[in-house]
Amino acid sequence: MNQSILTNGKTVLAGLQMLFVAFGALVLMPLITGLDPSVALFTAGIGTLLFHLVTKRQVPIFLASSFAFIAPITYSVQTWGMAAAMGSLFAAGLLYMVLAAVVAVRGSGFLHKIMPPVVTGPIIMVIGLALAPLAVNMAIGKTGDGAVELFSYTDALIVSMSALITTLLVSALGSGIFRLIPILAGVIVGYITAAFMGMIDTQTVSQASWFAVPNFTAPEFNLAAILFMLPVAIAPAVEHVGDILAISNVTGKDYLKKPGLHRTLLGDGLATSAASLFGGPPNTTYSEVTGAVMLTKMFNPVIMLWAAFFAIVLAFVAKFGIALQTIPSPVMGGIMILLFGSIAGVGMNILVKAKVDLAEQRNLVIVSTTLVFGIGGMSIGNGDFNLQGVSLCGVVAIALNLLLPNTKPDAETLEQEKLIVDDIVEHNK
Repeated sequence: MNQSILTNGKTVLAGLQMLFVAFGALVLMPLITGLDPSVALFTAGIGTLLFHLVTKRQVPIFLASSFAFIAPITYSVQTWGMAAAMGSLFAAGLLYMVLAAVVAVRGSGFLHKIMPPVVTGPIIMVIGLALAPLAVNMAIGKTGDGAVELFSYTDALIVSMSALITTLLVSALGSGIFRLIPILAGVIVGYITAAFMGMIDTQTVSQASWFAVPNFTAPEFNLAAILFMLPVAIAPAVEHVGDILAISNVTGKDYLKKPGLHRTLLGDGLATSAASLFGGPPNTTYSEVTGAVMLTKMFNPVIMLWAAFFAIVLAFVAKFGIALQTIPSPVMGGIMILLFGSIAGVGMNILVKAKVDLAEQRNLVIVSTTLVFGIGGMSIGNGDFNLQGVSLCGVVAIALNLLLPNTKPDAETLEQEKLIVDDIVEHNK
C-alpha cells in the first residue's frame, strides 16, 4: 500500500515536472499572438486529455501551443477578428481528422507522397524566416509591425539580449532537466532585468482576484478565414509523423502501428478543434516533453494526464495569468530571435538530411519559389479570398511538387516510396 502511494506520488510530481518543461513555449505562443495564456493552459490540458482518450493512453505525449500557426493567427486576428480566427482553427482541426481517416484507409505513405522533404523543408523555413521582423521589432522595443515604440531602444535592447543570451546559453550548455527549459530560463532572466529597468507594471496583478474563469472566446465561422488557415495545417500534420517517430525511438515502441498514426492524428485534430472552441491556440506534440521523457526514462502516459490536470488548474489562477501578461515585449522578442531562427534551421535540416539536390532544377524551383513567396509577402486574391504567407507557400509547394516531373528522386523520396509500398502491403494483409 505504501509502495503504491509512493509510486503514485512520483507520478504526480513527474507530471508537474513535464508541465514545467513545456511551460515556456506553451505560454509564449499566446503572448506573441495576443491570445490569453490562461486559456492556452486550459486548452493544452483539455487537448492532452482528448489525445490520450483517442490513443487509449498509450503514447507519453503532452500537447500544447503550436508555433507553426503564429503568423497565420496574427494575420487572421488582424483581418477577420479573434472569433473568426478561432473558427478557422476549428476547421484546421477538422482537416487533421480527414487526414487521419485517409491514413486509416490508405496508410501513412500518401502524406510523404504529397509532401516530401523538398516541400516540407522550405515551408518550415518560411514559418521561421517570415517571422524574423516581428522578433527584431519586439526586441528593440517596438510593436510587432514596428509602427509604435513601446520602450526606449537602449532599455529594450538590454532586456532582449539578456533573455536571448540566457536562452541560448541554457540551450547549448545546460545539462539534465535544465537543458530542456531554455525558453523558461530566458523569460525569467529577461523579466528580472526588465523589472530592474522599471519596465513592468504589477498594479494589475495586485488588483486581480486569485481565482477566475479564463477569458474564453467562442468561434465564428468565416469562409475567407477558413480558406486562409486550412493550408497552414498541412505542414504541422506531416511534422506530426516525425514527432511520433521521435517518441517511438525514445520508448522503443512503434506508435505508428499501435495505437496507429491515424489515432494520433485524430487526437491532434480533436485537440486543435477543441482548443478553438474556447479561444485557445492549436495544439501540437511538444519536443521538449519528448526530450524530458528520454532524459528521465519515465514512459508512463499517466504522467502526461497529471501534467494536463495541473495545466487546467493553473488556468483558473487569475493572478498567475495576469502576471504572464505583464512580461514586456522585449523579453519575448529576444527569445523569439533564437526560436524563429531555430524553426528555419529545422526546415534547412530537413533538406540536408534528405540529401535534396538543389542543383537539380526541379528541386531548386520548388524551394526558391516557396521561400521568396513566403519571405517576400506574396499575396494572391483579394476581398473574401486571400492566400499569403505560409498558407500560400503550402499550396504552391505542393502544387509544384505534384505538377513538375521528378526525373531524379532524392534519397529521402526513394525511402518514402518504399514506405508507401510497405504500407500498401501491410494494409492488404
